[in-house]
Amino acid sequence: MTNKELEHCIQEYGKDIYSFCRHLTAMTQEADDLYQDTFVKAMELGAGIETDGNPKSYLLSIALRIWKNKRRKFAWRNRIWQEQAIGGEYRAAAEYDEQGSPEEMMLQKEELDTVNAAVAKLPARHRVAVLLYYMEEMSVSEIAAITKIPAGTVKSRLHTARKILKKELEDILNEERFR
Repeated sequence: MTNKELEHCIQEYGKDIYSFCRHLTAMTQEADDLYQDTFVKAMELGAGIETDGNPKSYLLSIALRIWKNKRRKFAWRNRIWQEQAIGGEYRAAAEYDEQGSPEEMMLQKEELDTVNAAVAKLPARHRVAVLLYYMEEMSVSEIAAITKIPAGTVKSRLHTARKILKKELEDILNEERFR
């Protein structure tokens, strides 16, 4: 991969890759590091990215692999010496429709924040499947290729995540109605 091809990938897919990193790590600093590490690794791999194929999928798989390795390394170190947990307060970039009254905009933002918080509470394996499927709009087979697991496992994780989210969001919405 040449510098020009990398520059094209950053311009074309950079925003999506960063958004995925942000949702995955739940912290701005970690997301910045993961985003940068992803493109550094892509440069190192060089010829591995086929611009004729699906470079976005390849870049997402690099980001996911780096994130998993960091989590694994943190867990190993944590067995030896207790450190502060990776992650933190979940702050996703809110995307909502800015049309309408301020009250409607505020309600939309609150709903989006509620959904984002519920997704952030999911176990990592389910959260990754949900983020790739809904945020990156990838098919089950693409997710299976990126995560290197069978398509049936991806479907199972999505199903389980949907059940968890449904229960979580029903509880939250019912509490808000009775206030």
